[in-house]
Amino acid sequence: MKVAGAQSSEFWESDLAALQAALGSSAGGIRDEEAARRLTQYGPNALRPHRQRALVLQFLARFGNPLVILLLAAATISAFTGDVTSFAIIVLMVVLSVTMDFVQEYRAGQAAEGLKRSVALRARVVRGGKPAEIAAEALVPGDVVELRPGSLVPADGRVLESRDCFVNQSLLTGESYPIEKRAGNLPGGVSDLSAALNSVFMGTSVVSGTATMMVCRTGSTTALGGISEHLIQKPPSTAFEIGIQKFGMLILRLAVLMVLFVLLVNAL
Repeated sequence: MKVAGAQSSEFWESDLAALQAALGSSAGGIRDEEAARRLTQYGPNALRPHRQRALVLQFLARFGNPLVILLLAAATISAFTGDVTSFAIIVLMVVLSVTMDFVQEYRAGQAAEGLKRSVALRARVVRGGKPAEIAAEALVPGDVVELRPGSLVPADGRVLESRDCFVNQSLLTGESYPIEKRAGNLPGGVSDLSAALNSVFMGTSVVSGTATMMVCRTGSTTALGGISEHLIQKPPSTAFEIGIQKFGMLILRLAVLMVLFVLLVNAL
């Protein structure tokens, strides 16, 4: 049984019987013991999370704002001129402001993660010939999943049975109308995902009808996982953030010019 080999090819082009044999699956699914082994081998059926920097680094990065740098520079100058009170007040206000901003954003992120976990997707799977409902993250290649109207497809896989099953896959292909999915093999040369009428893909939704699918790819190996690999990179700055950065740099330049002007006047 070469599950890995089945995962490395375009599964919708393969013969269904050969694909089932490669995955060691059937209409009754796989056994719980085999599912547990594959879960250890392939990992959870989840997209790779965005890499987060350490909290300390995230906090320190906020001091790179030009306005914060300007205030800290003013506090340093106050300290060198003997005005310790002004130095302490400015530093305290800057630290409090940065800390409050950091804490609020961190709490918002934690709340979003909690909401995400509370609405975690569940799938109706057939294992060992018996239906059961499990978390979608526990799906592995070879699992047989039942799809109903309104279901989100939890992984990439081949359609084993269908009855008037229409799937909205605009998330992946941009198609505005639902596509009917049918069981069977495709003619040779079909390599485009949008033409894979015998397969369903993670993240798409069932509009009407019912279907039974065999999971072929999970997690980051799915079509949606390939897209998410590009999205986990650092997003570009928003227009508001760019505006704040430009305003801060403007204030910083004006402050430097004013200091140079005062020094020049005193020199003259």
